[in-house]
Amino acid sequence: METIPSIRVKDLTRQYGALTAIRKVNFTVNPGEVVGFLGPNGAGKSTTMRILSGIMSATSGSAWVGGICVAQNPHEVKRKIGYMPENNPLPDDMRVVEYLRFRSRLKEVPGHKLRAAVEEAMEICDLARTARRKIIGTLSKGFRQRVGIADALLGDPEIIIMDEPTIGLDPHQIQGIRKLIDNLRGKHTVIISSHILPEIERSCDRVIIINRGRIVAAGTSKELREEFLPSNRFSLIVEGNDSAVAACLAGRGIDAEILECTPIAENWSELNLRVENEGNLGPQLIQLLSNQREFILHSLAPREPNLEEIFLAATKRSWEETIETKPKISA
Repeated sequence: METIPSIRVKDLTRQYGALTAIRKVNFTVNPGEVVGFLGPNGAGKSTTMRILSGIMSATSGSAWVGGICVAQNPHEVKRKIGYMPENNPLPDDMRVVEYLRFRSRLKEVPGHKLRAAVEEAMEICDLARTARRKIIGTLSKGFRQRVGIADALLGDPEIIIMDEPTIGLDPHQIQGIRKLIDNLRGKHTVIISSHILPEIERSCDRVIIINRGRIVAAGTSKELREEFLPSNRFSLIVEGNDSAVAACLAGRGIDAEILECTPIAENWSELNLRVENEGNLGPQLIQLLSNQREFILHSLAPREPNLEEIFLAATKRSWEETIETKPKISA
């Protein structure tokens, strides 16, 4: 029996007058996945999330949540989704437990299940013992985010959508939200919309990258790395003339480029080296770069491109494709 995707989006487009916020967006999210929806500010992340949540209508295209068409059954879709918006609007004058009970009633949680639903959401979000009776207006930003996630969990929805859940948080608060998301893995389908790349990389099984309203890449970090940055990368620590490293390799027929050079001590540098040649190059590079007069090689280790590098490569390609397909104006 074929599994129904938690979310399926086909040719989704949203226009605001002459401005196109998203254009022909297509992607699928499978049950139980934690997926990062990544893009710069203004790329179309929040617009897409609002359409999926039934808050906003699309200009054209279709979206299905749990097999239900969002445009035709927005109220039914809302029962399947727990949504935490970017600005996470909360009433400052209510206590945490009062607010969550109020939200449970709005979400039509049956009366005999309401207390248990609120207690479970507070327990998952570590609010039951620490913030249960606190007035929301007195909470830190991190605890306000936890209240927003607890709200999204009420009613046990199939899909949890979080729009920028870690924005404005300090490192300790971010770590807490990250653990919370890990606890949801496998129990819910989770979409995290964000422009904070390290959090997406740590928390998500798969990444969807949107730029200027278009999906420019989708896949696991490994798949995206192979698609956009297939060359070998190495981290080197050298003492002496670091600029001579690339010249040394070029003289031996190695196509290499220093992507980044970071001084770490007097006359010492850490290099991020890209090598286009294929194969296991580590031993060969160590041999070629040892016993040089202009520099001393102290260490060499392979390194995988991080999500930031993948993101920059994907968005750069999308910009280049846009320029190539843009109609030329005749003189």
